[in-house]
Amino acid sequence: MTVSGRFVALLALGVLPVVLLGGATGMAYAALGGWLLLCVILGLLDLLLAASPRTVAVERTLPGRVRLGAEAVSELYVTNTGRRTLRGTVRDAWEPSAAAEPTRTKVDIPSGERRRIVASLRPWRRGERRVRNVTVRSWGPLHLWARQATLDAPGRIRVLPPFTARKHLPSRLARLRELEGSTSVLLRGQGTEFDSLREYVRGDDVRSIDWRATARRHDPNGGHGARVMVRTWRPERDRRVIVVIDSGRTSAARVADEPRIDTAFESALLLAALATRAGDRVDMVAYDRMVRGRVQGATGPELLSRMVDAMAGIEPALIEMDWSAIPAQVSALTSQRSLVVLLTSIESPGGSRGLLSVLPQLTAKHLVVVASVTDPDTLAATSERHDRTEVYRAAAAERSLLDLSRVAAAVKRLGGDVVTGSPADLPPALADRYLALKAAGRL
Repeated sequence: MTVSGRFVALLALGVLPVVLLGGATGMAYAALGGWLLLCVILGLLDLLLAASPRTVAVERTLPGRVRLGAEAVSELYVTNTGRRTLRGTVRDAWEPSAAAEPTRTKVDIPSGERRRIVASLRPWRRGERRVRNVTVRSWGPLHLWARQATLDAPGRIRVLPPFTARKHLPSRLARLRELEGSTSVLLRGQGTEFDSLREYVRGDDVRSIDWRATARRHDPNGGHGARVMVRTWRPERDRRVIVVIDSGRTSAARVADEPRIDTAFESALLLAALATRAGDRVDMVAYDRMVRGRVQGATGPELLSRMVDAMAGIEPALIEMDWSAIPAQVSALTSQRSLVVLLTSIESPGGSRGLLSVLPQLTAKHLVVVASVTDPDTLAATSERHDRTEVYRAAAAERSLLDLSRVAAAVKRLGGDVVTGSPADLPPALADRYLALKAAGRL
């Protein structure tokens, strides 16, 4: 049961006899007591005439998924199965991170009828956003007292990563098509596969001449070997790309108001979308001391669908990353030479010791790229030196950049490659590095 502000105001009117009768007299007290009794009787009568909220049936309709930042519609159907008209308020108890609007709705439902309550959801956190209860408050005709009950109406919606980096995909796909066209003519050597035969033109590498095809070629006059044939090459397809996402404590840090792990997800999704269009196979694993998410064996549109679904429920674990287990995780995904992309943080030499210790095991068999997000505020702080505080901040920023360059140099000495960038720049930078490896015939 609950009372309204109207009932409180009605009770406050009881002080008028005390004021009019000149203070604490017996008649004033009698009038005050009578007024309070009347208010309670009116409240009880109002409560008896209110419809029971427990005779209400609720049913919920929700979409299964929504991207972070997008809008979803929640529909709640409220049916009055009682004999009295339900006049009241329905509160849908969504989690605050679901950003439901509105959360309270006034209803007037005659007996045997149903009403639909529509709310918009704009979640601002990934993962499962849940709702368990609906609270129904039923007022009497005087709107003094109300009955209230909380009913079970469970529901959930899965909030997927936004994949805002997909805006870079069309330009990278265009470059990939140009690369496949130019590579088939110009490139030759390790890391490419045979495409077709064509006639020799001045400037072609003589090592690409196919003498058997030339011998079989007949000229229009009936001669043999008059036209020299060369082989054309294209980037190899059906290569393996393994994306390893560090879900340890360093991935929980926020850079440019975005967790590092979210930037890693954006980079992984853009790379996967590009690689699968290039004909390569992509696998993903998120790991700290245990596997938090894994996608293996998916191709085409199914790949991105499974990746965003796996990423939706992954949150950074506040524990140290166990890099010693990564070679075994990669070996469990593939036994052939692959491009292994490690999405982690390399800003601290001390925190990168585990990574550096296992790099030789990975680079001995695979092509390794380490991708790390950098803070754009750190770079901006190096140029702000107007007072003593800014000078100290600039010195700390220079020290951080120096540590980053030291770790990057160590990764390169061990045979790996490094890609760094701000949260907005890292996904396209990683995609560009993938295209560069394709163009160089290394993948």
